[in-house]
Amino acid sequence: DDAYNDDTERGNIVLKLHPKLAPIKVGVFPLINKLDKDARKVYDMLKDEFACTYDRGGSIGRRYARADEQGIPFCITIDFETLEDKAVTIRDRDNTKQERIKISKLKDKLGELLNQ
Repeated sequence: DDAYNDDTERGNIVLKLHPKLAPIKVGVFPLINKLDKDARKVYDMLKDEFACTYDRGGSIGRRYARADEQGIPFCITIDFETLEDKAVTIRDRDNTKQERIKISKLKDKLGELLNQ
């Protein structure tokens, strides 16, 4: 199975590397620039344990597309709900499913996902 996929449904290229082989494991994105400070805190919490990137340029859809093209298996989005519930959204590159998870459990969850 080829790792390089032209995903016509999404309208972009998806580099489906196994998570263990992906050079960048996690992308961290604030939904809008106003949430940059909160998103940076999440990025700072993860960067020593996981190979991470931080992206706040363009729409969230465009950032997901860039992450897909780079083969980043998981994206973390910080949104307005994060301020209320102290949770973020994890998006899976391969199936685009999204799951809400508490920030306090994020490292453990990413560890599980990356070691499957």
